[in-house]
Amino acid sequence: MTRETFEELVSRALDTIPPELTRIMDNVAVFVEDEPPADDPELLGLYEGTPLTERGEWYAGVLPDRITVYMGPTLRMCESSDEVVDEVATTVVHEVAHHFGIDDQRLHALGWG
Repeated sequence: MTRETFEELVSRALDTIPPELTRIMDNVAVFVEDEPPADDPELLGLYEGTPLTERGEWYAGVLPDRITVYMGPTLRMCESSDEVVDEVATTVVHEVAHHFGIDDQRLHALGWG
């Protein structure tokens, strides 16, 4: 799969997030990278920033939060294009949920692990 196609899958996954949620997403950027950090080679996605639930009056003038989806490990773990589509969607929802302050334990309980 080409990077362009993978980026399109990420874009489509973002488009599936309900508008009432995307309207309140704030100061967050989404990126696609080829590979995760060397110390976590199987990482599919990463949220870096301050979740909306933890922001206070002090939150101003900061760089955007960052959601990164990693193409390499996603493609290596999936056996078909359909699996890639599903995994990208799951990863995007998972990382966006972190932006809303939902932790891994809750995401796993909801089936978005």
